[in-house]
Amino acid sequence: MTRRSPPTERVVRLLDFFASHPGRRFGLSELARELDLAKPTCLGIVTELADGGYLVRDPSPVTYRLGPAMVAAGRVAGEGFGASEVARRHLEDLSKRYGATCTASAVVGDRILMLQSAGPGRVKLGETYPFAPPVGLMYVLWDSDAAFDAWLAKPPAVPVRLDEAHLRRVVAECREHGYLVESLTSAGRRLYALMAGVGAEELPPEVRGLVGELVSSLGERVYLGADLEPRLKHAVSLLAAPTFDASGRQELVLTLSVGEPITGAEIARRGAALVATADAVTAESGGRHSRV
Repeated sequence: MTRRSPPTERVVRLLDFFASHPGRRFGLSELARELDLAKPTCLGIVTELADGGYLVRDPSPVTYRLGPAMVAAGRVAGEGFGASEVARRHLEDLSKRYGATCTASAVVGDRILMLQSAGPGRVKLGETYPFAPPVGLMYVLWDSDAAFDAWLAKPPAVPVRLDEAHLRRVVAECREHGYLVESLTSAGRRLYALMAGVGAEELPPEVRGLVGELVSSLGERVYLGADLEPRLKHAVSLLAAPTFDASGRQELVLTLSVGEPITGAEIARRGAALVATADAVTAESGGRHSRV
């Protein structure tokens, strides 16, 4: 059971608001209005954050902006995700090449965390998703068999049909090719939107059932090699490939958004480019390829 803290949630919401408006300054009234907070409550939060250096209070007119303590905290936090900083530079190159949104994300604890983004899409960094079926398959595809089995055994975030034999074919093919090709349905996109920032345990049982109705069978959204005809177009949402850490364990998942039908031959070209990018990140961050 998770215990919520409304006062803490208000602080997090305020910091998220500043982070989503880089370089902006806001007055107390504007902050209170945007965040739907009472002005005295908002004043108490910004005063404490300013005293701690997490916000800066500019005197004339009185406005607030992110402070140096946030820079220091971000630098320390970033040291734990060194590969994601390496990935950012490579993703920018890949994004320019295809005019597409590219991301880097990883499993942190029991959540999937969005770490980096490059390109035209609007991706919220720091967004989290539950790491439990039907969300998170690509984060165990290139890890050990034990990691895959542990993920599969997790209580599902929403009700989902499991075809284990098909899933293991997906694992085998993705390991062989080095990348995953996913075609998200509109229901799948709605699922990710619903699950963003939400713990599975926070959904009432009746809501979990309704969300489950949006989800196609786990693994059905992944194209297998036999599905991809070189000259035919296939509706592709994204491609994904892994990076590895120094122990050979899967570390990040890099994605290249597509969002349109492309030929099987073009899928192979973009898949090879994404794998090359992931390999470069692995090498530059001191990782080594897994031999699962």
